[in-house]
Amino acid sequence: MVKRAHISDIASLTELRLEFLQEDCGELSEEIKSKLIEALPDYFEKNLNHNIFCYLIREMEEVVACAFLLIEEKPASPMFITGRTGTVLNVYTKPICRHKGYATAIMKMLLQDAVKMNLSSVELKATDAGYNLYKSVGFTDDVSKYHCMKWH
Repeated sequence: MVKRAHISDIASLTELRLEFLQEDCGELSEEIKSKLIEALPDYFEKNLNHNIFCYLIREMEEVVACAFLLIEEKPASPMFITGRTGTVLNVYTKPICRHKGYATAIMKMLLQDAVKMNLSSVELKATDAGYNLYKSVGFTDDVSKYHCMKWH
């Protein structure tokens, strides 16, 4: 049922990434959409199954659900002893296909692969809609003494 994406799936990955972003960020301008449509296939071609692993479910040959696992390697520490960590991105199911257990099935396979890849941890940012799903597959709330900050 759940399959890991291959180069032949890049068009579907791009489409589902755009659908996810439109749902998450709101309507995207034509300029932004155009830039994403140009950039995403190149990104997937360079990185797919190297440092990003994408998981898919199809219904009748159409990809209807996905999740991405981005792998990062950094100097080891007590918090990530192997130095290898993962970040889950773009967990998305097309609206008409929701509530069929697809995201749960994808997350279970993704986490099985995370163990095989020797990742010290896997993190994600959960929406309210996805929170209980992630709890059900073993994620816990991450409380830190650090402040999350970002530079633009």
